[in-house]
Amino acid sequence: MVDQLEQTVGLVRDAVGPELLGTYLHGSAVLGGLVPASDLDVLAVTRRSLDERERRALVGGLLEISGLTPTVRPVELTVVVQSEVRPWRFPPTGDLLYGEWLRDELRTGEPPRPGPMPDLALALTVVLAGDHPLTGPPPAELLDPVPHTDLVRASVEAIPGLLAELDDDTRNVLLALARVWSTLATGEIRTKDAAAGWALPHLSPEHRPVLAHARNLYLTCHYQDEVWSKELRARVRPLVDDVLARIDRLRQQG
Repeated sequence: MVDQLEQTVGLVRDAVGPELLGTYLHGSAVLGGLVPASDLDVLAVTRRSLDERERRALVGGLLEISGLTPTVRPVELTVVVQSEVRPWRFPPTGDLLYGEWLRDELRTGEPPRPGPMPDLALALTVVLAGDHPLTGPPPAELLDPVPHTDLVRASVEAIPGLLAELDDDTRNVLLALARVWSTLATGEIRTKDAAAGWALPHLSPEHRPVLAHARNLYLTCHYQDEVWSKELRARVRPLVDDVLARIDRLRQQG
């Protein structure tokens, strides 16, 4: 992990130069600790939008640094221009996003462009709470806090995209939905496993084994080692429907 972080920070520093204001660790690494398949989540704050050369340099470097093996972790790099998130407004604009789920597209296509990125509300909140600079000043010197109402909006707006991945990425989708539910109910952003731990006692008994299995997979194994029994797989959608109903009730109350 340390080596990959050093490579990532070095890549960003070399690509962006003096326009880089700071880089920050966030995600599981600052919320509660990495598990076998956790990403290394890095946020870079810049003074201006990246140019074409910088975008290509970052993507090319990350294709080498990042991976999905027992010895190489996936790196998720988000670049934001400070003036796009301070003063804060919703939805925020992200300048570049790299993640392993984009690898095939990025290897053969154009580098990512700026665009609306509601999930930044969650990422920036974790960056500020984690307070873990890799370079630059403490994040509070560069970033504004995100209002709770925008955390809720960002969480809810992510749901359609999550549901589209339910069959292909079952464990992460179930845990992410548990985190949306947890965030709306408590105002706290938890790790995926901690959100599932919060949700399990609130679920009816017939749904608990499915979420418990997703949580155990997250804590103990890589994606290639993931196994779902036919019985548990059949119970995934009823669990999802129950959690969505609970989220909808919280939205109506709030």
